[in-house]
Amino acid sequence: MSANARAGAPAARTGNTIRDSALGLVPETVGEIIALNGAVWDHSLVSPTLLEVIRLRNARTVNCVYCKAVRYQVARDDGLTEARAAMIDDHYERSALSAREKLAIALADSYLGFPARVEPELAAALRREFSGAQIASMLIALMTFNFTSRTAVSIGGMPEEALPVMLMPVAATTA
Repeated sequence: MSANARAGAPAARTGNTIRDSALGLVPETVGEIIALNGAVWDHSLVSPTLLEVIRLRNARTVNCVYCKAVRYQVARDDGLTEARAAMIDDHYERSALSAREKLAIALADSYLGFPARVEPELAAALRREFSGAQIASMLIALMTFNFTSRTAVSIGGMPEEALPVMLMPVAATTA
């Protein structure tokens, strides 16, 4: 990962991490990206905890330093503590995370590793635990988290070291 940014950030700061990143240089689309992120959280068919589990697994896989440091307040309010967030690692299967959280991580890993196929055993387990609409909701959230974190990483300018955890509100869906 390079600390050299391929694009700068806007000079004026708004307090919105997405708007204040290099994405803010494209105001024609950044509002839509912020609105999409807000809509994913506001209209999800699964709990904020499950969304945050998926988002953090994606951040870890993509290695987005900023994404790994952010914690959404709505997930914290829903019960996802920092100790539980730390369990979203290579050994999550043996952790104290719930069966639903472990399935959400497995779904994320499947999407992030080989999105063209979900193993039949995983697909069956997901269908037993979640409705089709809930699975679709998680995949739409994952796709959104993945494209924004990959964009942030590809633009460059990431710190070389981990950042402290930052609690953030979900941005309003109107950008």
